[in-house]
Amino acid sequence: MKNKVELLAPAGDMERLQAALRFGADAVFLGGPMLQLRADVVSFSLEDVRKAAELTHATGKRLYVTVNSFVKNAEIPELADYARALRDIAVDAVIVSDLGAICTIKSAVPELELHVSTQANCVNWAAARHYHDMGAKRVILGRELSLDEIAELRAKTPPELEIECFIHGAMCMSYSGRCLLSAYMNGRSANRGDCSQPCRYSYVLSLSDGSGEFYPVSEDEGGTMILSSRDLNAMPFLDKVIDAGVSSLKIEGRMKSPYYVATVVNAYRHRLDGTAPLELCMDELNCASHREYTSGFFFGEAKHGPSAGPKYLQDCMFIAAVLGEENGRYIIEQRNNFRTGDRLELLSPNSMGESFVVEDMLSMEGEPVDYAPHPKQLLSIACPLKLEAGDILRRRIVN
Repeated sequence: MKNKVELLAPAGDMERLQAALRFGADAVFLGGPMLQLRADVVSFSLEDVRKAAELTHATGKRLYVTVNSFVKNAEIPELADYARALRDIAVDAVIVSDLGAICTIKSAVPELELHVSTQANCVNWAAARHYHDMGAKRVILGRELSLDEIAELRAKTPPELEIECFIHGAMCMSYSGRCLLSAYMNGRSANRGDCSQPCRYSYVLSLSDGSGEFYPVSEDEGGTMILSSRDLNAMPFLDKVIDAGVSSLKIEGRMKSPYYVATVVNAYRHRLDGTAPLELCMDELNCASHREYTSGFFFGEAKHGPSAGPKYLQDCMFIAAVLGEENGRYIIEQRNNFRTGDRLELLSPNSMGESFVVEDMLSMEGEPVDYAPHPKQLLSIACPLKLEAGDILRRRIVN
């Protein structure tokens, strides 16, 4: 790729943070204990945010904290204290959408870098200029913009204002994620970080003539998912996104697995660095769980849904995490069932496309093992490939 841009990855916990950093992210975003738009299961305590900042900065990377849900009156005083705490932890920026939150944070901690969230629906240059005037260092564009619109916005905004956009991951059928469906159906507000994802449900049609007839909405056994969007994938035209003026390329997925984070970040890192051909990078993206891929709005038409066929597609299964080396053998932690005779692929930032057959596997007590069925079982294997702690072993799924 011609220009140096930031590759920004999600982290739902410390394991995912470590995967993002090891597999090539330049920066990581996560949610802290307050006003983050994801479930509590992927929120970091303040102490964990501090540890994340230390780890990120030790590798020369940047850490951003999401504070991007809509803010209630009672939360404004607490938000100012929270911003001061994040400054003291030395996070590199906060991601904010609510105007009141922007004003509160800038007033309390004017030196804290501020990024305007995609939830703010910034889709024109006038809005981007205004956010810059309010003190924003970066705007994260709404996902509804085409490449031409991004280029125009870039041309009509101050050059010091950074432009970030999503390039990969789940999309929402609502405008920039502003959805009331979850709150309406389940009492869980998507705009307060508690979406129950009812758009992912299967639905049926019923006739209004009182006959009580119901008809499934489906194309095959997997269903059509009429409200469920396809997943964004900008890999085939990543150069065009960069040429439009985007300075930070964002991967969605704070609730995704460490394997997903490692796979997707690794693919985009190799593509950006020119160390792997497009075809191999595309194949890598197919190895992680995803819905049908789409180019979204980048080419001017809303090509983001609905998703047809099976709910999720995945070419490979996460088999084991590599923990380290002892006495010429590798210690691994099982994540899915496998046995001797299986061919496993190596997912590593140092290589692509390598595989080996498991021929020699021992328990930690030194007993021969033919089958590894137990979750997080520790095992010792011989391997002809060079493995490192943090590498991942996976197996092709035979359909």
